[in-house]
Amino acid sequence: MLRRTRGHAVRVGLVGTIFAVGFLCGSLSQHRADAQLGDLGNQAVQKAGESGGVLGSAVKLGESIVEMQQHVDGLQKNIEVLKKVKSSLGG
Repeated sequence: MLRRTRGHAVRVGLVGTIFAVGFLCGSLSQHRADAQLGDLGNQAVQKAGESGGVLGSAVKLGESIVEMQQHVDGLQKNIEVLKKVKSSLGG
């Protein structure tokens, strides 16, 4: 009985070790998929935006949201500058 339990423990330990080594090797050599796409993704989005329909509308909506966020960020920077000027003037 003791031999059987010891044998199972050795097998479980061996499988765990093999998994850990494989996981470590896989995580070290993992590459990001978006880094390989480059301009292909941008071209696909542009073509989808020009195509019209539901997909074209979604692309245009996404572009509008990104543009609005850029404007909001710019306004927040301006507000910070105004606060600094106000505090330096003593108000």
